[in-house]
Amino acid sequence: MRVVPAYRSLGAELGYRAERARQALTACRLCGHACGVDRHRELGRCRTGTTAVVASYGPHHGEEAVLSGWRGSGTIFFSWCNLGCVFCQNADLSQHGKGRKTAPAVLASVMLALQEQGCHNLNLVSPTHVLPMALEALALASAAGLELPLVWNTGGYESPQALALLDGVVDIYMPDMKYADESVGRRLSAAADYPGVNRDAVREMHRQVGDLAVDREGLARRGLLVRHLVLPEGLADTARVAGFLANEISPDTYLNLMAQYHPCHRAREHSGLGRRLTADEYRAAADACRGAGLRRVELARWL
Repeated sequence: MRVVPAYRSLGAELGYRAERARQALTACRLCGHACGVDRHRELGRCRTGTTAVVASYGPHHGEEAVLSGWRGSGTIFFSWCNLGCVFCQNADLSQHGKGRKTAPAVLASVMLALQEQGCHNLNLVSPTHVLPMALEALALASAAGLELPLVWNTGGYESPQALALLDGVVDIYMPDMKYADESVGRRLSAAADYPGVNRDAVREMHRQVGDLAVDREGLARRGLLVRHLVLPEGLADTARVAGFLANEISPDTYLNLMAQYHPCHRAREHSGLGRRLTADEYRAAADACRGAGLRRVELARWL
């Protein structure tokens, strides 16, 4: 089944969006930190200037089945991040910047190569802080024949300005919803206002694309897919996250309730994070999602 991605309908407007995003770098407020720095002259909280750093790319078979399918999701992993999660499982990328500076023209060629390899979609991983560069590359790739649905795979800390630039560009939003408590966001991700910014972002993402639509082959084509990592000691406050999704977004929100937490990066320095998740903790989180009324919850296979 051939599906025309959202950005293809924008035509020249896609290039204009990229230029507007580039202009935003002079006083950057593309994420919830709104640090306002001129990224042509200094680095913001994301430690990124005006060039994207790419860690790796290729067909990925470890995403949700609705994305990976049988040919893989065409992932591009960006280095650095606008969040500072102490338990990040990719800290060498997000916190240490492992990767290579990549010009938009080269990034566009990577996007086209992933299409040539047969990937079901284009999956941009941790793209918030490189939004202008990603849009520029996407405009070039689209003009050269890119037709893959676009997945915006994010920590969920976008600003309204960023999401306005993405309106009509993204097919599938895949944000994290990490926490419901501000003090936890401050302690674990260096973002005290994470819950509020995150909720507002998810509301806008859903307004743009709606509930996740899956075709007859079981592949996601458009909509919202939320990821929530269950943390030990109830630190993620899953019940409140699930209640928000069911009551303020949609009971048909597609939620991946993830169970793979394990201590890494600086997790052992923080109370409650020094051990793996227990089966009982995960079951309690799953029960909370069911109790909230969510009807499309993807559960860990070992439950």
